[in-house]
Amino acid sequence: MAAWLLRHAILIFARFVTAVRPVWAGTAPLAVRRIYFANHSSNGDFVLIWTVLPQALRMATRPVAGSDYWLASPLRSFIGRAVFNAVLIDRRREMRTEDPVAQMLAALDQGSSLIIFPEGTRNTGAEALLPFKTGLYHLAAARPDIDLVPVYIRNLNRVMPKGEIIPVPLICTVVFGETLHLNAGETKDDFLSRARQSLLETARAS
Repeated sequence: MAAWLLRHAILIFARFVTAVRPVWAGTAPLAVRRIYFANHSSNGDFVLIWTVLPQALRMATRPVAGSDYWLASPLRSFIGRAVFNAVLIDRRREMRTEDPVAQMLAALDQGSSLIIFPEGTRNTGAEALLPFKTGLYHLAAARPDIDLVPVYIRNLNRVMPKGEIIPVPLICTVVFGETLHLNAGETKDDFLSRARQSLLETARAS
């Protein structure tokens, strides 16, 4: 009950502060397993994607997040695990006891969709997108049948600038682009470049 109440409080708060709306520019909100890969500029990024998904999709979609952050306190642990059902991975290579890709594949195989951020860290610079890490490629290669959906989040970095704890109310949009898959024979570098370009094109969609 506590998780349910907090989940709905977060949804209401996110919608109130951002008036967020989804733009399904290249795909439709279908009840199939997907990997939503998005730009990363704010701590609230996955919350906003999670918020705009239809309820049935939302409950089947798990954000991938850093365990070093979400397990740092009992409250964060409760929110990460019970509220968001996040796939928690350790970003500290030297401390890992599990393979992050294996963790994500296990979640997909259990029927979940995922929200991931292939830049790997928050982009606070002038560049539109940071270079993509290899995780998205490994997921695409291991599960080639699963749709990869680029998602561009507009304005949230201005709502929650780095270092701030009080949000600034601004209208945000979450744009869903055209799905893609790993092509036969496509190299890792070519795929990551194409996926990054698809996200940039999604950013320009209406």
